[in-house]
Amino acid sequence: MNTVNTVLGSAESVESFLLEVADVVNSTLDLDTILRRVAEIIRRVIDYEIFAILLVNEKTQDLRIRFSIGHTPETVERTRVKIGEGITGQAVLKREPIVVNDVLRTSGYIAALPQVRSELAVPLIIKNRVIGVIDIEAPTPDYFNEEHARLLTVVASRIAIGIENARLYTRTSRQAKTLQLLNEIAQELTSILNVDELLRRIGELLTRIIDYQMFSILLLDPTETKLVHRFSIRFQESIHLKHDIPLGQGLVGYAASNKMPVLVPDVTKDPRYIALNQETRSELAIPLIYKGKVLGVMDLEHVKKRFFNEDHMRTMSTLAAQLAIAIENATLYERVMKQEQRLERDLMLARELQFRLLPACCPVLASAELAAKFVPARAIGGDLYDFLEYPANNNGCPKCVGVALGDVSGKGAAAALYAALVSGFLRSHASERPGAAEMLRLINASLAERRVEAQYVTMVYAIWRDEERLLNVANSGLPRPILCRKGKVEKIEAVGLPLGLFERVEHDQLTFRGQIGDVFVFFSDGIVDATSTDGVLFGRHRVEQVVQNNYKKTADEIVSAIFQACAEHTAGASQFDDMTVVILKVRGSEKEKFTPKK
Repeated sequence: MNTVNTVLGSAESVESFLLEVADVVNSTLDLDTILRRVAEIIRRVIDYEIFAILLVNEKTQDLRIRFSIGHTPETVERTRVKIGEGITGQAVLKREPIVVNDVLRTSGYIAALPQVRSELAVPLIIKNRVIGVIDIEAPTPDYFNEEHARLLTVVASRIAIGIENARLYTRTSRQAKTLQLLNEIAQELTSILNVDELLRRIGELLTRIIDYQMFSILLLDPTETKLVHRFSIRFQESIHLKHDIPLGQGLVGYAASNKMPVLVPDVTKDPRYIALNQETRSELAIPLIYKGKVLGVMDLEHVKKRFFNEDHMRTMSTLAAQLAIAIENATLYERVMKQEQRLERDLMLARELQFRLLPACCPVLASAELAAKFVPARAIGGDLYDFLEYPANNNGCPKCVGVALGDVSGKGAAAALYAALVSGFLRSHASERPGAAEMLRLINASLAERRVEAQYVTMVYAIWRDEERLLNVANSGLPRPILCRKGKVEKIEAVGLPLGLFERVEHDQLTFRGQIGDVFVFFSDGIVDATSTDGVLFGRHRVEQVVQNNYKKTADEIVSAIFQACAEHTAGASQFDDMTVVILKVRGSEKEKFTPKK
C-alpha cells in the first residue's frame, strides 16, 4: 500500500503538488480538460485503477458520473446515485471523506464493478455547497488510508473551485451562443411572410438548438376550440397529421389552455399524454402566445426518457415568443394579401363597369366631330363625361347633343360612386331637354335631395345644335374651357359654383356660333394640375399651347396630343388626379362669323 509521504517525499513536495493542482484548475475553463488533468495528477500520489468524478444534479438530487477511468460506458450511462445512498451518496450527505477498507463488509455499498474491494470518496465542496464527489476504488482491501483522505480533501477544495468556474463558464458561454442563435433565427423568421414556409423553416432551424426526433406546430383553429396540426416532422421527414386535439386535452392542449410550458420526462407516466407516436418517451410543449392570446403550440418529442430539461424549456420559451410574432405577422400578411386580391378583383370589375358607363363612342354629327378620353388616377376615378342626345320634337326643337364633363371631389371608389350618381341624374333629366345652365341647376337640386357630406361635383355642360352650329355652355367650377379659332386661343369665361354644396345655385350660359375649324376644349383640373418630378404644374398655358400647335388636326389627334404632352411633363412622377378631356371641332363648308352671346 502506497502512502502520500512515500510518493511526495517532503512537505515541500506536498506544497509543490498543491500548487500544481491550483495551476491546473486556474489555467483553463474547459471542464473536460480540468477533470482529465486532475485525474493524472492524483494518480501520481495515489496509484488507482478505478477513478471517477461524480457531480450533483440539483434538479433530481442524485450523482452522475462526469469523468471516469476504469468504468465501462454502460456503467457511466446508467449510474444514478441518490444522495445518502452508497459510499459516494454518504460522502455528499455527511460532507466529509469516507474510507472503506472492504466494501464487502459495508452495508449500503452499491456494486458497480465486481472486482472492487476498497473505496475512497471525498466530497467536492465550494461555498458550503457540495457539488460532487471524487471516488477512487481499488481491487484490494485496505488500499486507502487517512493520509490519502486528508490530501484528497485539500485537493478537492481546489478542484471544486475549478469545476464550478468551468461549469459557470460553460453555462454562460452556452447561453450566449444560444441567445446569439436565437437572435439569428428570430431575424430570419420575421422576414418570412408565408405561414407554411415559416413553419417549415423553423423545423430546420430548430435542429441547431435541440437534437429533437419529433416536432410539430399546432395552431388554434378559428373557433378557438381545438388545435390543428399545421406542420410536423418525424425523424427528419415531413408528415401530415390530421388528428386535431381539443383545447385542454393532451399535453399540447394543456399547454395551450393554461398558457404555460409542459415538460414531461416520461410520457408513459403522465395521464394527460395522447399516444400519437408509440416511440415517444419524453415531450416538451411550449405555447405560442402573442399579446396574451394563444396562437398554438410548439411540440417536441424524443424516444429517450428525460431527454428535455429546464434549459431546453427556457430556450424554447424564448424562441416561442419570437415565433408567435412571426406567425402573427405572416398570418396577417396572408389575410391582407387575400383581401387585397379580392379588393383588386372588385376594383377591376368596378373599373370595367365605370368604363362601360362612359359612352362607347362619340356621336357622329354632320357639322362637328367629337373626341374624349378619361384616365383615372387609380383603378377607378371620379371624373365623368357623357353625350346626351336631344331628339327633335314636334315643337320645332331641332336635334341637339348635350356634352357633359364632370369632376367629383375626392378619388377612388367613393368618388366613382358619386360620379355614377351624377351620370344617372344627367340621363334622367335629358328627356326634359333642359338648357345648359338649367341642366346644372337640375343636377344640383337632385344632389341636394341626397346630400353626401363633403361630396360635390364640378361640371361643364354644353349643348351643340348641329344644324345651326350653335354651342351653349355653362360651367360649375371646372377650368374654363378653351376656344381655338384659326390658331388663336381664347378662354370661354363660363364660371360658377360646384354642384351639391348649396341648395340653390344659378349659372350663366354663354352661346357661341361655331365656325369651320373651331376647336372647343373641355378638360378637368387633373390636366392642369399634372405635376413633374420637380414639382412644376403642367398648367393651363401648356394646355393652350398644345391646342394652338395642333388645332388643324382631328379632334382625336388633339386629345392625344394633350395627353402625350402631360405624360412627357410628368415622366417619372405618379398621377395625382383623374384626367379627362372632351373636344368638339366644327367642320363644314360654310364660313360663319363668331358671335358670342350671354
